[in-house]
Amino acid sequence: MFTAVSVKIPGIVRIKPGALARLGIYCRRESFRQVLVVVSEGLPENILQTLREGLAREGIAVREVVADGCELEKAGALFIANPSGFAAVAGVGGGKALDIAKYVAFLSQKPYLAAPTSLSNDGFCSPQSSLTVKGRRFSLPSAVPHAVVVDTEVCLAAPKSLWLSGVGDLASKLTAVRDWKWAFHNAGTPVNDLAALMSDASVYQFIARPERDAAGMRLLATALMLNGVAMTVCGSSRPASGAEHLVSHALDATSANPRLHGWQVGMATYALAAVMPRAEEERKMLENLFAVTGFFDAVRAAPFSLAEWDQAVDLAPTIKDDFPSIISLPEIREGVKRQFRENPVLRGCFV
Repeated sequence: MFTAVSVKIPGIVRIKPGALARLGIYCRRESFRQVLVVVSEGLPENILQTLREGLAREGIAVREVVADGCELEKAGALFIANPSGFAAVAGVGGGKALDIAKYVAFLSQKPYLAAPTSLSNDGFCSPQSSLTVKGRRFSLPSAVPHAVVVDTEVCLAAPKSLWLSGVGDLASKLTAVRDWKWAFHNAGTPVNDLAALMSDASVYQFIARPERDAAGMRLLATALMLNGVAMTVCGSSRPASGAEHLVSHALDATSANPRLHGWQVGMATYALAAVMPRAEEERKMLENLFAVTGFFDAVRAAPFSLAEWDQAVDLAPTIKDDFPSIISLPEIREGVKRQFRENPVLRGCFV
C-alpha cells in the first residue's frame, strides 16, 4: 500500500544565459508585483543594474536590502520590518543573501525566488538556511524555492575558485550517499531510495562533461539544484551531506583559516572514498574529476594545514547528534589521515 506525500519543489526553473534580466518577467507571470529583494554585499554594479532594470521594466515594486551578514537576528529583524508589504522574497548573489532571503520567506510564508550569481554549493535550493547565532552556525528549516533562476553568463563571470567549490560540493554526494547507506545497515537510519538516486544521478551527469563553459555551468547548476530537491524529498540532508561534511563543519569550527565549503568537502570526499569499503569506482572518478577541473592544482597553490585536518577528522563524529556516520569508526579516521600523508595524488595539498 502506497501513501501519497506532498513535497514542495521549484515550479519555475530557468537555467540559461540572460536569465537574471528576465527575473521581472517571471515575477509578473506569477503576479508578484511587490518583491523584497535581498542582494549580496559587494555584488558587481553590472549585475545589480541588470537585476534592477529587468524588474523595473515589468513594473515590479522592489524593496532592495543588502545582506551584510548571515546572523539569525538580522533575518528576524528584516522579517519584522516587512510584515506584509511584499508578495515574494528574492535572494540574489551568494550564500549569505540567499540564506537570509529564504529564511525571511519561510517566516513570512511567502514564495522564495533563488537567483545565485555563482555556483559554489547546493545551498541555493536546499530546504535549510545556514545562519549564525552568537557566532555559532546553525542549519535552520527554511523555504524551498518557488523559482530557481540561474544566469549561466553571470555564473561564468564569477571567479573560478567558486566554480571549483561547486564541483567539490557536488562530488561530495558520492560519499554522502554511501555514508547514508552505511548508517542504514549499521544504525537503522531510514534511506529514501528516490532521494539517494536523484543525488547520485546528478553527479554522474556533470562528471560526464565537467567543463567550465555555458553547457557545463548548466549541468552543474541543474545537479546542485536536484540535490536540494533530493533533501526536500526525504526531509533530511543525508542525500547531500555525510562524513565529508562533518569534517568540513569541524574545520569551520576550529581552523584558523576556513576555506570555501566545497573545497573542504571535496578534499574530504576524495580521502574518504579512498578508505570506504567498496568505493574504488568512486575514488577513480573523483581522481579524474579533480584532475581535469584543476581542483587539486588549486588546492596545491594554497595547501591545507595537515594539523588542522587531523584535528577536524578526530572531531567530526561529535559534530552532529543523532547522525550515524562511518567517520565514527577509528579505522576510517586513521585511514583518512594516512591518505593526507601517503596518497601520491594528494602530494602538495597539505603542509
